[in-house]
Amino acid sequence: MSEIHNVSLPFIPVGGIRELKRQSVPVQTEQPKVSFGDLFEQEINKLRFSAHAQSRLTSRDVQLSDEDLQRIDTAIQRVQDKGGTETLVMLRDMAFVVSVPNKTVITAMQKNESEPTVFTNIDSAVFA
Repeated sequence: MSEIHNVSLPFIPVGGIRELKRQSVPVQTEQPKVSFGDLFEQEINKLRFSAHAQSRLTSRDVQLSDEDLQRIDTAIQRVQDKGGTETLVMLRDMAFVVSVPNKTVITAMQKNESEPTVFTNIDSAVFA
């Protein structure tokens, strides 16, 4: 029976073993630069937007810059350090209701909306 890299083959490849060994792709032995655990932790800790918040931002044509996202993320971290779980984050003329443990924006609105707004079920507010 034929062997390639100490593995027995149940067949002889076309061109024979020598041809297969010549064409074989070298196995990469490099270690990944970022571990799976680190990558997983980064993804878990990313700021997310619920479908409702995304639709609100899209319908109002609101574009958040990387700086805006960083300011919201920093505000959430400050609230988390104080023990808050549901917070109102104010950023310029926008308001975001955020689930702090999930780092998820639940809803978003702009200040210039015509109807008066009451926020319920929040335990904190922060200006970003």
